[in-house]
Amino acid sequence: MEKAYFITTPIYYVNASPHIGHAYTTIVADVLARYYRLAGYQTFFVTGTDEHGDKIAEAAQKAGISPKAYADQISAQFRALWPELAVTNDYFIRTTDPNHVENVRRILQKVHDTGDIYFGHYEGYYCVGCERFYMEKELVDGLCPDHQIKPEFRKESNYFFRMSKYQDWLLRYIQDHPDFIRPERYKNEVLAFLREPLEDLCISRPKTRLTWGITLPFDENYVTYVWFDALINYITAPGYPDGANFKTFWPVAQHLIAKDILKPHGIYWPTMLKAAGIEPYRHLNVHGYWNVDQSKMSKSLGNVVKPLDLKDKYGLDPFRYFLLRDMVFGLDSSFSEESFVQRINAELANDLGNLVSRSLTMALKYGDGNAPAPRAPADEDRILMETASRVVTEVEACFEDLALHKALMAIWEFINVTNKYIVEREPWTLARDPANQARLASILYNLLESLRVIAVLVTPFMPGSAKKIMDQIGIADMTGQNFDSIRRWGGLPAGSTLKREESLFPRVEFKKEEKLETKKLEMSPMKPEISYEDFEKVDLRVAKVLAAEAVPKSSKLLKLKIDIGEERTIVAGMGKDYKPEEMIGKNIVVVVNLKPTKLMGVESHGMLLATDAEAGLTLLSFDRDPKTGAKIR
Repeated sequence: MEKAYFITTPIYYVNASPHIGHAYTTIVADVLARYYRLAGYQTFFVTGTDEHGDKIAEAAQKAGISPKAYADQISAQFRALWPELAVTNDYFIRTTDPNHVENVRRILQKVHDTGDIYFGHYEGYYCVGCERFYMEKELVDGLCPDHQIKPEFRKESNYFFRMSKYQDWLLRYIQDHPDFIRPERYKNEVLAFLREPLEDLCISRPKTRLTWGITLPFDENYVTYVWFDALINYITAPGYPDGANFKTFWPVAQHLIAKDILKPHGIYWPTMLKAAGIEPYRHLNVHGYWNVDQSKMSKSLGNVVKPLDLKDKYGLDPFRYFLLRDMVFGLDSSFSEESFVQRINAELANDLGNLVSRSLTMALKYGDGNAPAPRAPADEDRILMETASRVVTEVEACFEDLALHKALMAIWEFINVTNKYIVEREPWTLARDPANQARLASILYNLLESLRVIAVLVTPFMPGSAKKIMDQIGIADMTGQNFDSIRRWGGLPAGSTLKREESLFPRVEFKKEEKLETKKLEMSPMKPEISYEDFEKVDLRVAKVLAAEAVPKSSKLLKLKIDIGEERTIVAGMGKDYKPEEMIGKNIVVVVNLKPTKLMGVESHGMLLATDAEAGLTLLSFDRDPKTGAKIR
């Protein structure tokens, strides 16, 4: 049987235009789809728009147009955005599509016929923004926890899905399939929901107050609750119930969502599937929020970052790279344009762009304009081949675990090894002596082959840049340039025509807007007071120490390799109080958003927190095991 991979994004609600959060989720899905295509999988990638419900009806009324016309406008914005971001979805679904409407009514009738849908009365607190009822205990100070507004108290007669019937089944299923919901923190969150009695789900809205929805097949006076409608898109797109795509792809379905819609996807959806006699999806993959100014992006807060603004200003591939490199999948990340520019200049322009430029410059200057023939490697060349082989394996493992930032870190390790190879081999010196021409040609070939390996590795992330690298080393057709091809060193054909083009990633200047400071700090006897907002700028995280060693020629500095959801190196002055082996495995508190600094020649990306004790310094500790990477609040 052919290997298959099915990836979905949430279908995006059309009450507002796309923002960077939508772009992140969809680009992650695109990167996964591109990778699995490269790996030889038959791949199906679906995105789309969710178009029914209260919020759409309200937004359309404000705009003075019909709900359908409003949905058409916003859905078109999403559909137009994805090609601009090099997204290669195979299917774009709308919940107003006739085949989807038919499918929703089919599932409703099927579940109704089994007795799992019944008519009843409900009263409770209803949030229009969430389009759901809340129990009083779920409110925070009487407000919706997401929208910070007071829900309406409503009494209605509606249809209900017997979700409670499937609580024990779902609990057992998650326990028997520990990677069903990942990362683990979100599985635990769903299990926490399931420790409380699960209420039945209200799945209709009376037409007396809402007509914009799919009419129930068994009662013309009601429309379908938006979540019971929207979730079914995941089986409509591949052709439920009899389509060939459904049979091929549904058994391997991977849903990709943000954490704010965990409950509908982790509880409503699997129980709906069970009631309809359909096997659950393979994995629910949950990522965190993109925050701006320490807050989740929100139209009402006015902090929405528009993806096309960034793409047009800095380029598409840098935008894709930043999103995937800066967010640890599953954790929140803070958007900063300054950090974006720093990554462009340090990692794209300096590391990758410079490597491509100088490799091709030397190959053209010291050769005949074509790739030299590969030669038997010298011992000093094996560092490239061995690192490439290891990195390919690491990247494959990272994709399996959705650790896309770690995949990029591994690729950049190979880029840095290749840059170091140039410095240590000094091709410019060999070029001066005719007796060294064979060795020079071998080094140049290895550099060009390294560029081929890098181009394949970055293809899922930065497809445009990968194609430009391939063009410059003489590979016009990328067919066959896949992960299998880079496991074998020597895939660049001898005689390939070389050309050097303009810089892949020009350096960017960041101009920070100056703001007048109007607040005056009052002094106390100890330290100047700072605002809460100032303190919020300090990002404190739980880190686990993975490795430790003394810094040479220093009596107190330790070099620590830590895990904060990503690996990094810090230098800490704890050598007089802790032996290196005593640090390994400890949970520590680290300031992670300090600018890097060099201490005794070692670059430190963070600062460990400690305090004085009678016998010297002591680490800050926890009275319970914390989560690695968790933010200190």
